Formats: sequence, structure tokens, C-alpha cells
Amino acid sequence: MDRVSIITFVVVLGTMMAAIDSTIVILALPVMLQCLHTDLLTLIWVILVYLLTAAVLTTQLGRLGDRMGRGKIYNLGFLIFTIGSAFCGVSPNANFLISSRVVQAIGASMLQANSGAIIADNYPPNRRGKAYGYTSIGWNVGAILGIILGGILTTFVGWRYIFYINVPIGIIAIILGLRVIKDSRIVNAKFDILGVLILAFSLILITYGASEIAGVGITTFNLFLIIAGILSLFPFYLVEKRQPFPVIDFKVFRNRVLTASLLASFLQSAGYLATAFILIMYLQGIRGLTPFNASLLLVPGYVLASMVGPITGRLSDKIGARIPATIGIGLMIIASFIYSNLTLTTPYYVIVVTSIIGGLGSSFFYPANNSAIMSNAPRSIYGGISGIMRTLANIGILISYVIAISIASISIPRYVAFEVFLGTYSLGGLSSKFLIGIHSAFYASIAILSIALVLSAIRGKEERSYLS
Repeated sequence: MDRVSIITFVVVLGTMMAAIDSTIVILALPVMLQCLHTDLLTLIWVILVYLLTAAVLTTQLGRLGDRMGRGKIYNLGFLIFTIGSAFCGVSPNANFLISSRVVQAIGASMLQANSGAIIADNYPPNRRGKAYGYTSIGWNVGAILGIILGGILTTFVGWRYIFYINVPIGIIAIILGLRVIKDSRIVNAKFDILGVLILAFSLILITYGASEIAGVGITTFNLFLIIAGILSLFPFYLVEKRQPFPVIDFKVFRNRVLTASLLASFLQSAGYLATAFILIMYLQGIRGLTPFNASLLLVPGYVLASMVGPITGRLSDKIGARIPATIGIGLMIIASFIYSNLTLTTPYYVIVVTSIIGGLGSSFFYPANNSAIMSNAPRSIYGGISGIMRTLANIGILISYVIAISIASISIPRYVAFEVFLGTYSLGGLSSKFLIGIHSAFYASIAILSIALVLSAIRGKEERSYLS
């Protein structure tokens, strides 16, 4: 393998590990509940704190990569992620585990925030689509692999090994990363401390408020947190306009392709990533499948996405992102519509076929959209734009989780929805009522994806010819 191929491999590996650990704990939660002697509402933060930390930090850590070196921050991220994984594995109680997940998420944020920039540093614009096709394998397949690996390791080895498995992989990745990923075009700029603090404050309020809605439902306090977080973005904008080296240079958003692509990425994450959560709840709570068997029905779509991603990425290199990405979102809408018509006795092959349709949609959307974002970003702030892209995606994942729990539990108690999601409760006679909530969640998904479709279609055609 040449140097660029090894760099791509390390980036894909880092992206996959970060994505896997956003979901790998799901099937292990019931076992953790017993071993750590805690309650469900406490332990659910093992998932939420990871998503929240990643959502808050990725923008800032991407900009830090611009200033201190993307290779340096990326390799440090692997080290922190590996140490955090080891801490998670030896956790004696729930609080220690939750704290260790924060450490793990800090490392994952460093990986996510700089991965797109590293690809952009090492590939010309007219070859990035194919490269992002490979990295999309890491992100998209990683999320579902987390569920599958979580089931296998928890069932046959032990829940602590869902974290221990990261340690040897992390060590190998660190060695490879230090050898091949070097700093490129470091920006000699002051760090915008005030901007970082205001943005972090805003994102913490928004993501924490959303997380609490998933845990306890809509309250006045939760709504206040979200509104306050959104309003605090206004002083952030005023501060950034006056900074010579801002965290986010708002001038770049004059580029229609970049802005539409970033918003499409956010809405796609918020709209479609809820699908896996909702389907698992349907298959476990209504159809009575075990968590592991439920996840296996979703595998074909993700496997297909991993195979087709590089091909569709190469297509976007030739014709631009607009058509492939829009087709991708259209396929996701079709999949969500089919899912919105699930019944108490829908044949399982329908779910498998629909997961393939959705997987094809993902393989069209991600490589094209990610390539469009980085191809329209100024080279000096690749890390910052990559961080924004991942921040929006992480917030979208969190919102998708809130949608899955909140809307699907319209007709049943919230604690029952949590237990259905974990596979520890079968609905029985409540199945028909719960199906109403399931349908509502998919209708919400369709509505969000429809907005993403429009944004993707009107983004315009970007320039892909190589400019040094």
C-alpha cells in the first residue's frame, strides 16, 4: 500500500471506531444494569453523554487541527480514545463508566473533526468523492456494526469487551497514524478562546436539553435550555464577525453549495438515523425478536452501502454532488415511507429489502455530500469545516434518538419505550397502540428528509477540477 492508501485506511478505521462506540453499548445496557447495580435512567447517559460530548467538541477540535496540525490532533485523538476505552472496560460503577465515556468521546471528536480535512489534504477535488466513499463505510457501517458487535460480545464474551476490543485496534492505528499522517499547511493564527467558549456554551444547552427530552419528556426547563442555546448563537455570530481568526468564518457560507450541503448533512442525520432506533423498537417490542436478531435484519442494507459507496463517490467526482446526493435522499424517503406502513405481521423480507433501499440511499448521499462540502471549503480552514460537518451530524444523531424515543412513545409510557428499545420488555397487547407511535416517528423522518431533499437539489453544481 502507498502512503495515501494507508492514510485512507487509518482515517476509515478511526471513523468506524468512533461510530461503532456511539451505538455499541445499546445491547449491553441490560447486562450493565445488573453488573453495575444502577437504574436505567442513569445508565442511559452512557449513550447520551457520548453523543453530547461529540456534538459540543467537534467544531472546536477541527479548528484546533487547522492551527496545531491535523495529523497531530488526529493521532492524539486515537490515543485518548484508546485510553478512554480501557477506562470504560475496567469501570467499577456507573458514574465511572459515564465519566470514561466522556474521555472516549473527546478522542472520538478529535478523530471525527479532522478526518474529512485529512482526506481533503491528501486528495485533489476531482478524486475526493471516491475517498469519501471509503470513509462513509466507516461512519455508516460503524453505527450498525456497533449494535451487532455489542450483541455478539455481550452474549458470548462479556460486556467489558465491547470496550477492550478498541485497545489493540487503537494501538495499531496510533502506530500507523504516527508514521503516515503528517501535519499539512498549519494555519499560524491565534486561538479564538471567546468564540470557542460561547459556541460550546450554546451547544451544551441545546444538546443537553434535547438529551433530557429523550430521558424525561418535554418540560419547561428543557425547552428553556434549547431556546437559550439557540439565542446564544446570536452573540457568537457578533463576536465571530470581529475576530481576525474566528472559530467559524461566516463568510464561507456565502457559498451556496457549501451551505446547502452542510444543512442537508444535518437534516439527513436528524431524519434518517432515527430509522435504525425505531426499527429495533418495532422488531423487539412488537415482533418479539431478540436485540441481536433484530439488528441482523438491518445488516444487508449497510453491507450494500459499504460496497457501493466508493463507486457512487467516483460518480460524484465526474458529475458533481447534486444529482447523486439528491437521489440518495430520495431513496431514504422511499425507505421511510415503506417503514411507515409496517403492520403487526409485515413479512421480514420487506424490512430486509427496504433496508437495502435505504443503504443504497446512504451510499449515494454520503460520499457525494461530504466531497461537496470539502471541495467548497477554503483550504486554510479544512479542519474547521470538517468539524462543523461532524458537529451537525452528531447533533443530528442526538435529535434522531430524541425523535425515536419521544414520538414512538406517544401512546405508551416513556419508561416502557426505553425498555422496548433495550429489548427487556415485550409489548403484547399494547402493540397496536405502540405501532401508532412508530408510524408517527417515520412520518417525522419523511418530513425532515423532504427538506434535506430540497436543499440538496437546489445546491447548484460545484467545481471539481483540481486547483493547487
